Amino acid sequence: MKQTLLSLIMLASATLANSQNTSPVIGWGNIDTRYPQEKTIQTPLPKTIALEAWRGEKVSAQLVISSLADIGNVTVEVSDLTSGSKVIPASCVTKAFVGYVMTDELNKGGGSNCGYRISTDFDSTLVADIIDHLALSKPVAANTSQPVWLSLKVPADTKAGIYRGTVKVADGDEILASLSMKVKVIDRVLPEPSDWHYHLDLWQNPYAEARVYGVPLWSEEHFRLMKPDMELYAKAGGKVITTTIINRPWDGQTEDAFDNMITCIKRLDGSWSYDYAVFDRWVEYMMSVGVTGQIHCFSMVPWRMSFEYFDQATNRMQKVSCKATDQAYSDFWLPLLKSFANHLKDKGWFEKTYIAMDERPRESMQAAYNIIRASDPNWKIALAGSYYPEQSEWLNDYCITINEDFEEEQLLQRKHEGKTSTFYTCCTESHPNTFTFSDPAESEWISWFSAKKGLDGYLRWAFNSWTKDPLADSRFRAWPAGDCYLIYPHGRTSIRLERFVDGVQSFEKIRILRDEFECRNNRSGLKALDAILREFDLEKVQTESPALLIQRSRKKLNTL
Repeated sequence: MKQTLLSLIMLASATLANSQNTSPVIGWGNIDTRYPQEKTIQTPLPKTIALEAWRGEKVSAQLVISSLADIGNVTVEVSDLTSGSKVIPASCVTKAFVGYVMTDELNKGGGSNCGYRISTDFDSTLVADIIDHLALSKPVAANTSQPVWLSLKVPADTKAGIYRGTVKVADGDEILASLSMKVKVIDRVLPEPSDWHYHLDLWQNPYAEARVYGVPLWSEEHFRLMKPDMELYAKAGGKVITTTIINRPWDGQTEDAFDNMITCIKRLDGSWSYDYAVFDRWVEYMMSVGVTGQIHCFSMVPWRMSFEYFDQATNRMQKVSCKATDQAYSDFWLPLLKSFANHLKDKGWFEKTYIAMDERPRESMQAAYNIIRASDPNWKIALAGSYYPEQSEWLNDYCITINEDFEEEQLLQRKHEGKTSTFYTCCTESHPNTFTFSDPAESEWISWFSAKKGLDGYLRWAFNSWTKDPLADSRFRAWPAGDCYLIYPHGRTSIRLERFVDGVQSFEKIRILRDEFECRNNRSGLKALDAILREFDLEKVQTESPALLIQRSRKKLNTL
């Protein structure tokens, strides 16, 4: 009898243990962690999260579902957030399952990460990056973890206070977990992205969009399908429209080469005419989604000095191959720039249009500059490349590498003249960067660093130069994974982009506070800002995670 009783007790204990072991672990994670899909979490996660936000600010959180058993159909529901009678509607919170994509790693042995790479030389893994708002529910397989990204956009007219709400995770009709969300709304206002001063220049690639969506280039379907993607750029505060005024300015380095948006036609009599239909349609479209700051036109100095035109005499496309110092170069570009300037003036776009170049030899850029000024002395010029102080005078938009510094007096002079001064990262830098394997906090760190340096913003060469299968594999033949794009098809954002926007918001908050403190001669406030920014050191970010620094800095900023 005793043995039977003991057996029953042991069986009940084992059954209870097994039941507990298979119960999913669900709770709040953090936005600076890429939770591996193939690893389960054994320890309990917090059931409550506390966030802080200005009115008008967007803040994010990440919850994690980790299970030893299959879960059939996970859904996430968010309640209204309330503070007494005050309400932030649940509709202000977006929910998205985090998706996984193949990534690789930095070049072994240090040094530059650029250059063609053999995939077998690099370790590859699945990494959390896609934020998939299109999936309303999702199964969770046994022995896996599934993160969920939530973003709250606090309405600008929200009253300050502590707001509380509930996030419920369910499997069909069964509630798996009920989590608490507390949001402290601070009585300061962050403007809408269209009013941000931050100069964000992420190069767009409409040719990649046509290929991935399988639609004819410049068709109505092409423009329709691009809209959610380009709206992500506008909502991030994007200021610059990327246009190409020659064929293959970067010699087809991406999966989808950039084509010419202007058709040059050499008539039978040797004179020139130009068709601006594609250029106009693209610019008008980008302006319609909210990108209205600048138009950058690439490039008078391409990677391969060859320029296409349609020749009526031969009834076919021809090329001019020459150096920037050759007469043939001037003969091609001078009439084009004169016509282009007149066309832009007719459209009302000339003042916001820049002839843009990147990482080209100084002699070639100087020759191009001379022709630009000869065609119209009021042209604006943009360059992303190494810092040469003597070039600053004729560059209206100058973007230098993250490892360089403008001369202090020159930077002040540029600000006084209304010129734009920014920096960029590319495949070269190991940290900070926006690769799919990068620490997510590095994306936010970039804009804090821009504020520290007194710069206007940041440039990244690839917003959506998608790989062959961007939703499955972010690896590319020439650069570390993720270097080619920050968003995913059909308007899916990424952990990298969301964390980057967090940094842009912090930059704007710093700007607003600095303007207020200077106006009121608040010296203690200015000292506090400087003390916060002093911590954003380029050498430290090479070896230390920026996540804790950013968490501390955000808290300090929200007390000012």
